[in-house]
Amino acid sequence: MSNPNPDRFAGARLLESSFPNDDGSQTPEVVAALSAYAEDPQAYAVALAAVQSSRLMVPVVALLSEVEYDADGLAHDKSSDMAAVLMQGADGRMALLAFTGTEQLTAWDGEARPVAVPAQVAAQSALQDRADALVIDVAGPVTFVVQGDDLLGLANGWQLVEVDGQSAWLRPEPDDLGQGPASE
Repeated sequence: MSNPNPDRFAGARLLESSFPNDDGSQTPEVVAALSAYAEDPQAYAVALAAVQSSRLMVPVVALLSEVEYDADGLAHDKSSDMAAVLMQGADGRMALLAFTGTEQLTAWDGEARPVAVPAQVAAQSALQDRADALVIDVAGPVTFVVQGDDLLGLANGWQLVEVDGQSAWLRPEPDDLGQGPASE
């Protein structure tokens, strides 16, 4: 199939990847943290901290938007759109899917296209899509769910801290965000 408008991308520039040398593998830190979490759910904060500083693969799939029928009545794709994948849980809540590596994504769906993003961007996308959670590695080997305040903290880039043995998010003061002095 030839391009009907070969000049439509003239002058266009591709954005540089945030992960130019990324081969799609899981990082050892994320593997260790998720393995520790699988053995002991009390290690959730350690796994969350590892995920927070990592790159995730958000799957993008083609969604058929228009169908045309030929003279024999057979359906053919006329146009499609690319979209990130949301999954609906048994309770009706929605979650954005993300993966720690291309191998984990392919185990879920070999046709999905991986888009490498910082974990913060994946969490922001989940909130933008009105999802209640970010489900990481839904096909395993360890599934990790970020939701509620943790999803919000991750999306906003807040600092994960430990207070009295519990994890919490340290939100910067407005002054730290370049918004001038904090009001009292």
